[in-house]
Amino acid sequence: MRGPKKADADPLLLTRQSLIARLTNWDDQLKWQEFFETYWKLIYTVATRAGLRDHEAQEVVQETCINVAKNIASYDATVGSFKAWLMTMTRWRINDQLRKRLRERLTPATASIEEFADPEHKMEDAWEEEWQHNLLDAAIAQLKRKVDAKQFQIFDCVAIKGWTAMETAKRLGVNIAQVYLIKHRLKSLLKKTNPLAR
Repeated sequence: MRGPKKADADPLLLTRQSLIARLTNWDDQLKWQEFFETYWKLIYTVATRAGLRDHEAQEVVQETCINVAKNIASYDATVGSFKAWLMTMTRWRINDQLRKRLRERLTPATASIEEFADPEHKMEDAWEEEWQHNLLDAAIAQLKRKVDAKQFQIFDCVAIKGWTAMETAKRLGVNIAQVYLIKHRLKSLLKKTNPLAR
């Protein structure tokens, strides 16, 4: 069995581990909401990439979250990463939906759950790619909460939307030096939160 990939050691891991530890308290609705907001898009996107329709992917999100709630107390970080554990939970729910689809004959029998049966195959690749997107989205959301709204707007325009510094300065009514300074400063902050951010 392979060890965890370097991506498992991301800076958001400590936050996630503390969140995961607090999920054992069923009454902590805020932590469950935070969990859902952190992971629903990752689970949903991987499910749609597996070929599920919108309603099927939404069911995968719901069922995965329910299964996490039921099994979080048995999660053991010494056995494997939370990332791998959550991927396994998601894979099972995707397979459930594909089996259901086959049983109901909604699609030709050529659709097969075997597409994601190999952990080295498409599911793991899709999971890894979406995990990285999810990390970046979480880092950007964290950055947005930390900085002034105007500064984030400048950063969003020039670094995320891809506007030129000149266009950003003109549209937002700031000087171009301010745009460059804010872009550099916030990009550095983003890299501290998520070293994969470019």
